[in-house]
Amino acid sequence: MLTTENFYMIRDLYHQGLKISQIAQQTGYHRNTIRKYLAVPTVPTSTPRRNRESILDPFKEHIRLRIHKHPFTATRIYREIRELGYTGKYTTVKDYIRSIRPPEGTSAVIRFETKPGVQAQVDWGECGYLDVDGHQKTVYCFSIILGYSRMRFMVFTLSTDVYTLIQCHLHAFDYFGGYTEELLYDNIKTVILKRAIRAGDHQ
Repeated sequence: MLTTENFYMIRDLYHQGLKISQIAQQTGYHRNTIRKYLAVPTVPTSTPRRNRESILDPFKEHIRLRIHKHPFTATRIYREIRELGYTGKYTTVKDYIRSIRPPEGTSAVIRFETKPGVQAQVDWGECGYLDVDGHQKTVYCFSIILGYSRMRFMVFTLSTDVYTLIQCHLHAFDYFGGYTEELLYDNIKTVILKRAIRAGDHQ
């Protein structure tokens, strides 16, 4: 985009009788550029570009809530929003998460604790892949942590189906020597019947 000064300089040189090639040689602008600005009566102004809507927009609030709650991987978030209807690329999700993820070393917060025996938190995680009979299988980690003592039980599996989920619970209860009054599930597919964009609206 030419400045106002250069715009009028080009027009002045043209009115002095200089040819377009001479103006180009004197100003350093391409001849097509000079023709373009000689053809318009006033200085062109740049118009701000409209921000294009992204296919990720409807899911950004969900992503922000998840990222600021736990340091989930982009792979996990991508899997979650695909189940909510996202049809875009994984790289779009990864780039957005990189732009909003809180920096490391954030200030400490007060940990929420419950009384002994009241609550435990349950979640699945992905821990890479394992070759089983020539087929690549995802390795999952079942984790349950007691809200008061922070005592943790973990077990690795090749499935996250309901049967495996129940078996993992039984092993955990045996390990702890009992079970809590409440179990808090963090968006587990086999526990949540219907997902919504806002976690509070899950069924």
